[in-house]
Amino acid sequence: MAIIPNLLPPSRENWELICKIWKFFPLFSATQWVTEWYPQGKTSTESRFNIPGKIGWATMEAPGFITLLYIMNSLPKELGIGELPWGNWTMAGCFVIHYLYRAILAPLFLNPSMSPMHPIVWFSAVGFQMVNAISIGGYLAGYGPTSQYEWAARSEYMFVGLVIWCWGLLANIFHDDDLREIRRSADRKRRKEAAESGKPVESTSKMYAIPKNGLFKYVLHAHYLCEWIEWGGWWMIGGWKCVPARSFLLNEISTMLPRALQGKRWYEKKFGKEKLDGRKAIIPGLL
Repeated sequence: MAIIPNLLPPSRENWELICKIWKFFPLFSATQWVTEWYPQGKTSTESRFNIPGKIGWATMEAPGFITLLYIMNSLPKELGIGELPWGNWTMAGCFVIHYLYRAILAPLFLNPSMSPMHPIVWFSAVGFQMVNAISIGGYLAGYGPTSQYEWAARSEYMFVGLVIWCWGLLANIFHDDDLREIRRSADRKRRKEAAESGKPVESTSKMYAIPKNGLFKYVLHAHYLCEWIEWGGWWMIGGWKCVPARSFLLNEISTMLPRALQGKRWYEKKFGKEKLDGRKAIIPGLL
């Protein structure tokens, strides 16, 4: 049963239109190059409209994988497709695993605290997730390859791509945890001080330090870089002609690159250039 006729799941015409429009997302994200205002994370601002960090992050990231799973379940039935090949489910599974970590495990169970976010960031992220999920879901659920023969013709480096995706995900989790440890360490210290002084424990939601492990020795946003590697491998799984996977990677880069450069300026302002030891924003030795 369709939630929204011709959109969830999408008709072929609507899916093709969405895929065409989605290619132009970098033009929208280009606005980040002309403003420093990004009210989320370390650059969050005080606002009575702010959404608590953990709830905001979970609810803005979850719609993507939920929508994808719905389309994967409903569209084949509408198209009369029997069973999708394992390549389709491999890509869908990778996508869902990533976002189960990003939307559920990390914010709700692993992160000690998260800075609040402005509703504009939340709505933008939900829009990104929904459009991206429709683009990818339509491809994997019936408008892309629907037989193992088609997969063999489209994806020459599926296994290599899967290995790269796995390493990218693990590296992303490793570097995320290095950032979490900054908060955990600060929380332990403040709890100890509070116990000794009898005062309430202060929040660590705005506690920041320069991360130094792994690729953080070379760049300040190693977790971004690892996510790009992860989705680059995912694109390889689908084959170079997998337009939704390519659009996803390029759109992520287009929105995360200016954020990383903005983040580097934030680190320089807060800690001083000399404390960064020549670290780049996101690409070692280059940018």
